[in-house]
Amino acid sequence: MQLIFPRLRGTYDRFEPLSYALLRLAFGLMLVTHGLPKLLGRSHGSMADPMKGSVNLIANVLHLPGAELLGWFVALLEGVGGLMLAAGLFTRVVAAMVTVQMLVICYVMGPTFPWIDRGFEYPLMLFFIALCLLARGGGRLSLDARIGREV
Repeated sequence: MQLIFPRLRGTYDRFEPLSYALLRLAFGLMLVTHGLPKLLGRSHGSMADPMKGSVNLIANVLHLPGAELLGWFVALLEGVGGLMLAAGLFTRVVAAMVTVQMLVICYVMGPTFPWIDRGFEYPLMLFFIALCLLARGGGRLSLDARIGREV
């Protein structure tokens, strides 16, 4: 593709790995802020029940057998998986799981779109970020690249 200002190509090429790593880092740490309270048995967010903790909230929302186990899986995915994404470790594997998680959240929160009305706008954006990480992997500035292996 032709750049309107070709002299900026070098700047763009140098900045691209850093900007991607920052996106991965921010996304991973944002997931940690959702997973850590679940792992610690604390409530968080406007939908949480302070008496039951967030893992139980997942079980109460889904009303499925084994939903409490699923709640713990989500807590680990967001807490530990978020740290792994931030570091760029097993990026594609974790991103694939987060992609599925965000699709399920979109379905559960639908059909309302605006986030302010408890809609699926925010998890939809997170779905696309996770999908991007799944497609691109950890990138040059990741532990995956440092190890030299990636799924």
